[in-house]
Amino acid sequence: MAEILYFCFPLTDYMCMKQIGLYLVFLILLQSCVTSVQEPVFDSEDSRKANSFNDGWSFRKENTAEWEQVTIPHTWNNIDMQTRQNDFYAGVAYYKKIFVPDSSLNGQRLFLRFEGVASTAEIFVNEAIAGNHAGGYSAFAVEISRLLKYGEENEIRVKVDNASRPDVVPVNHRLFGVYGGIYRPVQLIVTGKINIAVTDYASPGIYIEQRNVSEKSADIQVKIKIDSSTGKKDTVSVHTSIYDREGILVSGQESTALLSPQGRKEVMHDFQLKKPHLWQGLDNPYLYKVVVRLIREGKLIDEVTQPLGLRRFELKAGDGMYLNGKKVPMYGVCRHQDWWQLGSALSNNEHDTDLDIIKEIGATTIRLAHYQQSEYFYSKCDSIGFMVWAEIPFVNRVTTHEENNAKQQLTELIRQNYNHPSIYVWGLHNEVYQPHNYTVALTQKLNDLAKSEDPNRYTVQVSGYNRIDHPVNNNADIQGINQYFGWYNGTLDSLRTWVERVEKQFPDHKVIFSEYGAEANIHQQKEVASNRGDCCGFDNDYNETFATRFHEEHWNVISKHPFLLASYIWNTFDFATPMSAQGKVEARNMKGLVTLDRQTKKDPFYWYKANWSKEPVLYITQRRVVNRGNRITPVTVYSNVGIPKLTVNGTPIDSCEKGYTDVHYIFNNIELKENENILQVKVEKEGEIFEDQVVWNYSEKYKDSENNAPEVRLKEHTGLQ
Repeated sequence: MAEILYFCFPLTDYMCMKQIGLYLVFLILLQSCVTSVQEPVFDSEDSRKANSFNDGWSFRKENTAEWEQVTIPHTWNNIDMQTRQNDFYAGVAYYKKIFVPDSSLNGQRLFLRFEGVASTAEIFVNEAIAGNHAGGYSAFAVEISRLLKYGEENEIRVKVDNASRPDVVPVNHRLFGVYGGIYRPVQLIVTGKINIAVTDYASPGIYIEQRNVSEKSADIQVKIKIDSSTGKKDTVSVHTSIYDREGILVSGQESTALLSPQGRKEVMHDFQLKKPHLWQGLDNPYLYKVVVRLIREGKLIDEVTQPLGLRRFELKAGDGMYLNGKKVPMYGVCRHQDWWQLGSALSNNEHDTDLDIIKEIGATTIRLAHYQQSEYFYSKCDSIGFMVWAEIPFVNRVTTHEENNAKQQLTELIRQNYNHPSIYVWGLHNEVYQPHNYTVALTQKLNDLAKSEDPNRYTVQVSGYNRIDHPVNNNADIQGINQYFGWYNGTLDSLRTWVERVEKQFPDHKVIFSEYGAEANIHQQKEVASNRGDCCGFDNDYNETFATRFHEEHWNVISKHPFLLASYIWNTFDFATPMSAQGKVEARNMKGLVTLDRQTKKDPFYWYKANWSKEPVLYITQRRVVNRGNRITPVTVYSNVGIPKLTVNGTPIDSCEKGYTDVHYIFNNIELKENENILQVKVEKEGEIFEDQVVWNYSEKYKDSENNAPEVRLKEHTGLQ
């Protein structure tokens, strides 16, 4: 007020009063703005409870009588699907648990939410059917309130079946094994009779849509689905609050929802944030938090929290990905979720390990293939900053009976993961072909469904043909091409020929190189790689050296052709293929850059790390080709810290050649002595010393040896001893 008096002093009384009046109006408006972002006021009371329901289960297969005690997550295929070709149990099994709900819960609503049961499930409470689900990778929720006896023992029984079915995708175990079991966590969710919908395809019940995102502003719409079982008209107050990373409220809205005795109520809250902090991938994965609360008669009756990362994805044909208008590299890897001797029944520790490895290699984007993956994994991708391709398991084979289930699983994928800012594209299928008319029609329907559920994200289809104009694969925004030039077809130099041809013929198409790779059994080693791999069969040579050359030559081409908007290595990790046996290992696909047990990072891993990562890399390749029969040999070094200096048995080697990229160095015509040779490389950069060393044994007796890897390593990692 003193400031007002100061300015009024030289003015007339009328002018002063007018100025004071305007100032008071300004204060009222300011107070109104502040009120709109204040915390909602309500009596403190617990609302929704989501408790772990993972302990105390018993399990038996249908063909056994005895029950064994297990803890969820659990799978019965963690050994047989990983070690024996076509010798694994796929069929019915049962889980049961005794549950005693407290009498105080009578009148509340109780739900069981299963994050993953493979691949079909029937849920029984005291022998009465509570619900069922088909699809091994998406979550589902069933309400059990009316079937329970409160204060007494209740038997929860789950019938699970992972046998292949023509009407449930994936329709076989050929590309990967569908591990049977309740292999992801189970929750008991308790709410009041009015709640934010729990059974809307097991989604969070709120959907955060963002539009017109820029550094200046962002438009946000929050859709809330409210469910009531009171059987009468009712009224609730709906509060939506947006908090920044520090937990400070930045915007809020309140509205009143009039609930009908039947059906769900949808409430919309619209926001515009000025000068928002954008989600900028790995550089700055900034997350807001959206909290929706239901208030009734001054009491909190339900609350759901979801992430909000404000971003705008734009793929430009022939150019690449722009995130919030800034071009970002699409260094991509694919990920299968299974681990050695754990199968798909993972804890967050295993997910964190995988994410650490993917981050170490320098990847910026992950294709989570070929199915919906852990909710925890998507959430971590949000907070780390990976750009994610999420997809359904419509893969490999078409039966003409899978349409309804494919649509169901796509709806579940989108609704359950709608709010994850890391996801930029929904995958509709992978390598589905005959019959063409049916498959084209179904993929068109899937694309329409995805666009109806989420009009703001891209869709992608994937073909194993190297044809851009194949009719099965032109019904989505993006076309993915899986090709393994030099492995399944052609030679290593075929990729360059192909991409140069298609970028001229189809310059306006959005094309992603969605899979490429080669098998690498770390226990099979060769000194010199050919121009084509030795695919495919149990006795074939899947040596690591060829895989290394494969990736060197492929990345050399990919990195020079922005026509390929992104590329995804198949695969980050070896994974189980229970219907095949190749490269002297049963039930294993070894195209991973890392072994199934996550213990060994193969040479190609360091090739990409040197090319992609900001972490320092100095690495001598062929470190597992220990026993060598060529006296004169090249030495290949990956270095992103500068030109390496090589010494062989203490003798410095002065000259090296640049290879395919700026991190690729080759020392030619290095002479080895009989028996042990010590090779060392060193780089000094900005006062820091980087070093690497390998030991090679040279002898004529190793010439043309089939396997130059030390025998002792065979027992370390195969798990087949």
